[in-house]
Amino acid sequence: MSGGSNSHSCHGSQVVQAPPGARKIVLAGNPNVGKSLFFNAFTGLYVDVSNFPGTTVTISSGVMGDDVVIDTPGVYGVSSFNEEEMVARDIIAEADIVVNVVDAVHLERDLFLTQQLIDMALPLVVALNMVDEAEARGVSVDAVALAERLGVPVVPTIAVERKGFDRVRATLDEAVPGISDPVLQDRLLSLLDRVGTKAEALLVLEGDPYVAERHGVEPLGMRDEIYMDRRRRVNDIVARVVSQRDRSLDLRTRLGHALLRPLTGIPVLLVVLWLMYEVIGVLVAQTIVGFTEGVVMQGYVEPALRAAAAAVVGTGVIFELIAGEFGVVTLTITYVLGLLLPLVVGFYLMLSVLEDSGYLPRIAALTDRLMTAIGLNGRAIIPIILGFGCITMATITTRILGNERERKIATALMAFAIPCSAQLGVIVALLAAAGGLGITIAYATIMFLVFGLIGLALSRYLPGSSTDLLIDLPPLRLPRPMNVLTKTYHKTVMFLREVVLYFAAGALLLATLQLTGALEAAQVALAPLTETWLNLPRETATAFIMGFVRRDFGAAGLYDLGLGGAATLVSLVTITLFVPCIASVLVIMKERGRAFTVFTWVGSVVLAFLVGGIVARVLVLAGVV
Repeated sequence: MSGGSNSHSCHGSQVVQAPPGARKIVLAGNPNVGKSLFFNAFTGLYVDVSNFPGTTVTISSGVMGDDVVIDTPGVYGVSSFNEEEMVARDIIAEADIVVNVVDAVHLERDLFLTQQLIDMALPLVVALNMVDEAEARGVSVDAVALAERLGVPVVPTIAVERKGFDRVRATLDEAVPGISDPVLQDRLLSLLDRVGTKAEALLVLEGDPYVAERHGVEPLGMRDEIYMDRRRRVNDIVARVVSQRDRSLDLRTRLGHALLRPLTGIPVLLVVLWLMYEVIGVLVAQTIVGFTEGVVMQGYVEPALRAAAAAVVGTGVIFELIAGEFGVVTLTITYVLGLLLPLVVGFYLMLSVLEDSGYLPRIAALTDRLMTAIGLNGRAIIPIILGFGCITMATITTRILGNERERKIATALMAFAIPCSAQLGVIVALLAAAGGLGITIAYATIMFLVFGLIGLALSRYLPGSSTDLLIDLPPLRLPRPMNVLTKTYHKTVMFLREVVLYFAAGALLLATLQLTGALEAAQVALAPLTETWLNLPRETATAFIMGFVRRDFGAAGLYDLGLGGAATLVSLVTITLFVPCIASVLVIMKERGRAFTVFTWVGSVVLAFLVGGIVARVLVLAGVV
């Protein structure tokens, strides 16, 4: 295994190249053990750090001195049972050194992968992480005895506090293959003339069809025998190195169990959602946005920009394009910085708190029965919740789901019925301004019904069935302020980088349509749809045109129209169900294919105006309009 060779997934989705002479140091471990924190510390690069499985779906690499550090997806074994394992398998198999991060709280689970890495004869260092969590739960691990039993260096660490990282770095040169079963090693030696490395020989012996095909040999069906023997070895090691005190008074354990029971978990979830509304919808959307958009942008920034533009280009067509009603500079800066930025920061701050506390996967377990009703399982709540942040990234995260059927259902639900953070922030602001809690409940009820009906329809007509929920529950902990702020900062920066060009393009399009008279013509042409079918002012057509650029851009276009309660409800239902943003469409096409993308795009337009019109008719019959 040379340092300059390439590692790639079996799908060819990732290629990690190391310069000649550089060692490839691969981070491996189960989901949610803190690998990304090690990667951040070793390379100085930021990777999303979350307390639930599946966030590191793609491969990240960085430089540490003369070496290359590669972060792999969290897996329970090196095999081909799912996409994460396929991606991690080939990266790990060609590693020069593997840093295996294990959770001291769940050592009996994590050491199964450790023992497999040892059986692959890979030079190994074990980072015994979360020793503080283990101690708090009454679990004591003898690291010295563990190192003796495994035959590799073992370094206790607390990743969230960056304790032990320097020792892990210093121990890399001491990485060695550990103590394996001699009988198993003899079997691997007999395959080396056909396979080449013990790592891939083990995979062939375990029956991995992809690795066997790569080398032109038949996969051997010894997986069950090898796995059972490996489990016995791990159980023996754990029995000798782990001791546990009485956990009956462990408050966090009891609280964690309470969050999983419907009787106690659902009220807590409702309180959490109410707190999010109060923070984002009341504090941020009304108080902070009222200051940033109304006072700062409209009171100081926009007049200054218009004055500067007039001094440079005069007051003609160029001025209107730059600083007019839909000016590229004025509209983009006001919407992005004055309106959307505070809302997005508020949303990501709340989401980061939920992630860092370990509460998100408990929501998944709590909602499993509900998700099963629409052809998914509780794990699907993770990409769906992430969809409220960014549908583009959430679509990629659907890879953690069990099969393609579940991925299609989850992707369609997000494309149709989930507003992203930027759009959601504007929606909450409009709901709060138009009528507060009553209209908010009406909007949420309608969207929940649409969400459920779409899920039921897709579950019925797509072939197959949902898979069972298998998910790790990390320990509950108080969110660490620095980790929360770091994630919020980087996600917000990514949002700004993504949206600025789209908003500028949308503003330019609107300004051009206005100057040519096409905007007014479009409003007239769409009047039967907006005025007659939706009972909305003709000017809302502008927001729908803006929505073709980005849904949040369209929602922002409704912000200044001063709509009443009924009109706000109809317009928000319609714009929420409207087409996904351009970036999401491209990712959906990449992940699910062209036909599915056309289905979601066309379907969202039809569904948006159909449901919006039905809501408008119901409001008329109810005498609200």
